[in-house]
Amino acid sequence: MKKIKLDISRATDMTNIMKYAKKVQDIHNKMESYESLGNEFLGWKDLPNNIDIHDIKKMELIANQLHQNKIEVLVVIGIGGSYLGVKAGIDFILGNLPTPQERKMEVIFAGESLSSTDLAQKLKYVENKKFAINVISKSGTTTEPAIAFRMFKKLLEDTIGKNNAKDYIIATTDANKGSLFQLANDNGYKKFVIPDNIGGRFSVLTPVGLFPFACVGLNIKKMISGAKLANEDYSIGSLEDNLAYQYAVTRFLLWKERGFVSEMIVAYEPNVNFFLEWWKQLFGESEGKLNKGLLPHSAIFSTDLHSLGQFIQEGSKVLFETVITVKKPIIDLEIVDDKDNLDNLNYLINRSVHEINNVAFQATLDAHSSIGQVPNIHIELPELNEESFGAIVMFFERAVSMSAYLLEVNPFNQPGVEVYKSNMFRIMKKPS
Repeated sequence: MKKIKLDISRATDMTNIMKYAKKVQDIHNKMESYESLGNEFLGWKDLPNNIDIHDIKKMELIANQLHQNKIEVLVVIGIGGSYLGVKAGIDFILGNLPTPQERKMEVIFAGESLSSTDLAQKLKYVENKKFAINVISKSGTTTEPAIAFRMFKKLLEDTIGKNNAKDYIIATTDANKGSLFQLANDNGYKKFVIPDNIGGRFSVLTPVGLFPFACVGLNIKKMISGAKLANEDYSIGSLEDNLAYQYAVTRFLLWKERGFVSEMIVAYEPNVNFFLEWWKQLFGESEGKLNKGLLPHSAIFSTDLHSLGQFIQEGSKVLFETVITVKKPIIDLEIVDDKDNLDNLNYLINRSVHEINNVAFQATLDAHSSIGQVPNIHIELPELNEESFGAIVMFFERAVSMSAYLLEVNPFNQPGVEVYKSNMFRIMKKPS
C-alpha cells in the first residue's frame, strides 16, 4: 500500500519540531503503557490488530442477508461519531452520489439532528421502500437518535408487522447494558458491540462504521488492512519517524508559539467533505477544553476559494491551513476539443481535469503561504479507497491524541457537551 505523505515545510521546520522529541516520546510511552489521561479509552490505538475475524464475517453475513432480501435503503440512526464517520467513509470511497460507482444499498442517516422537517421527510422517503434500520448508541437514550429510532421502528412495524420487523433492525450498542441493549435482547434484534474502551468519535473502524460499510458494498477487510499497515508507522515513539506526531507538534507550535487560534482543513475533492466534518468533531471535541485548543474549520477548494479565498489571502491572520490532496482520483476526465473554442479552453486539450485541480492546489498553496503568509501543512493521500481511508483514520486518531496531550488535556472526555444535555432535560422536566 502506498503511504500518506506529509509536508510541513510551509508551516515550520524539523529543527523546531525536534525540540519536542523527548516530550513526544514520554507522552507516547505513557499511552503505550496505559498510564495517560483517559487511558480507559485508548482501545482505538490497537484496534486494527484486535478486530475479531468472526465479527467481520458476521457483519458480512448480515449485510449479504439484507442484499438477498432486496433491502433498498439502510437507515443508519446515530449522532456525532455514530454518524459522521460512517457518512465520511462512504463518501470518501464512493463519492457523494450513488453514481458513478454502484452501491449495493442506499444509506440514509437519521437521528443526527432534532429537525422535525428533516425527520418527517426521511420517514416519507422510505415509506414505500424496503428498508432496514441500524441504530447506533451505547446507551439508547441519547435524545436525537432515540426519537428517530422510535419513529422509524414504528413505521417499519406498521408496514411489515412487529415480528417481521425484528429481522430488519440491527442494534450497535454496549455489550452488556443500556436501554438499547435491553430492547435488542427483548425483541430479538441482531446486535453488534461498541467496545467499552473506544469512544464515539474514535469508533469508525468498529462495527459502528464497518457494518454500514459492508452493507453499501465496501471491502471492510481492505479497510482494516490499510489501518493496520498505517498503525505500524504511527505507533512508534520517534518523532523523527512518525508523521502523525510531526503533524501534531506542528499544529501545537502554530498555536503556542505563533498565536494561531484556528485550523482550516481543506480538501480539493468534494467527496472528502464529510471526512472533514468527522475531523472537526475528532479535534474539536478532543482538544477544546480548559480554554485551550484550536477552533477546527473546513473548506472545499477550489469551491470555497470563491467565497473564503479573499479572507484567507488578506484577512486577519487567525488561521493556518492543513490541505489534503489526492494523487490519483477515483475517476479522471480529459478536456475535449471544441472547434468553436468560445470559452478559450482549447489550450487545455488532452490535459486532465485532475491535473488542472492539482495546478489550482499549487497556485493556491503559493498564494496563501508565500504572499498571504498563512502557514500551510500538506497531506497527500495516494488515492481514495478502503486502504487509504483506514490509514488516514489512524493517522488523525493518533495525531489528535498526541496533540491533546501536548495541551495537557484529556483527549477522550467531553464534559462541555453534557451541559446542553442537562439543560434540555431540566427544561423538558425529564423524570429522574
